[in-house]
Amino acid sequence: MYVLKLGFIVNPIAGMGGKVGLKGTDGAEVLKRAIELGAYPEAGIKAKKALEVLVPYKEQIEIITSPGSMGEEISKEVGFKPIVIGKIKDTTGPKDTEMAAKEMIHKGIDLLLFAGGDGTARNIYNAIGNKIPVIGIPAGVKIHSGVYANHPRAAGEIALKYLKGEEMDVKEVEVMDIDEEAFREGIVTAKLYGYMKVPFEPDLIQNQKSGGIEGEEAALDGISDRIIEDMEEDVLYIIGSGTTTRPIMEKLGLPNTLLGIDLVKNKKLVASDVNEKEILQYLKDNKAKIIVTVIGGQGYIFGRGNQQISAQVIKKVGKENVIIIATKKKLMSLGRRPLLVDTGDDEVNKMFNGYMRVRTSYTEEVVHMVKGL
Repeated sequence: MYVLKLGFIVNPIAGMGGKVGLKGTDGAEVLKRAIELGAYPEAGIKAKKALEVLVPYKEQIEIITSPGSMGEEISKEVGFKPIVIGKIKDTTGPKDTEMAAKEMIHKGIDLLLFAGGDGTARNIYNAIGNKIPVIGIPAGVKIHSGVYANHPRAAGEIALKYLKGEEMDVKEVEVMDIDEEAFREGIVTAKLYGYMKVPFEPDLIQNQKSGGIEGEEAALDGISDRIIEDMEEDVLYIIGSGTTTRPIMEKLGLPNTLLGIDLVKNKKLVASDVNEKEILQYLKDNKAKIIVTVIGGQGYIFGRGNQQISAQVIKKVGKENVIIIATKKKLMSLGRRPLLVDTGDDEVNKMFNGYMRVRTSYTEEVVHMVKGL
């Protein structure tokens, strides 16, 4: 019986900057700051969800992975007996990811499954180019690249289908990343670094994030006017990131953190660019509502770029107090696909299954399917 070889790499620090409002974890100083703010590793939790899908076929799959938190621990936890290669220090970095990927290629892996964000995808690309197919488990703050599955379990499902030899296309997709320092200043500068091969399942692989759509100023103007008009006294509004929410702040005459989370009460700025811990602190004394938009081309309303609005925050605020805003054109760009929620908490994700209203202009709302991943 032919044993299938799966490379498995976890970037244990991926996504740690999200909930604490740092918009990434690239660089030792940023990681240190994230830890000081109370961040903790979550990439392993998401990687485990992907690997659990493969457990029923563990006798046919040989996992080749890195030591400790970079894959060994999770592989053993779910029941695999992995081959562990290389060495790592207490704090891992890009070089560890690149060295691991190179060694796995030499071991003749059939597929590389990795957990991280756009920085991790770049590291994998730097190491192996497009030599073998890869699948990304979304665990980072920034997910612009097309190599990632929609959610962790989907990554496992794609890997299983590919390893079992089921018929599926293998496509070359973009490896994208942005300048984190510029990102923290509210400037999005995305760059194409190359292409990697991905086993393609249209319903399970996320689209590359699309940019803003021009010519929608009137719709955005109407949405912001209606949101401001409907704002209730003594209610804390948690304003999500993005260009769709920006006009709300501009019309209120308040500074806006384009890629962060701002808090508004009685139409005045309470706090800007807050992290999860800060939001939870304000929620102790305030009734609140959350205003979020849709990531164009992907459909996420929670779990991509706004991790500060965590599962714990959503539980305290309540689904009934979530306001979704998006132009009709942005919704149409999704085709018939649902809006997506990927908070890392299955209970909260499932809470959103069904239909929700989306404000699309001053006078109109539409009802759109929402799916918790």
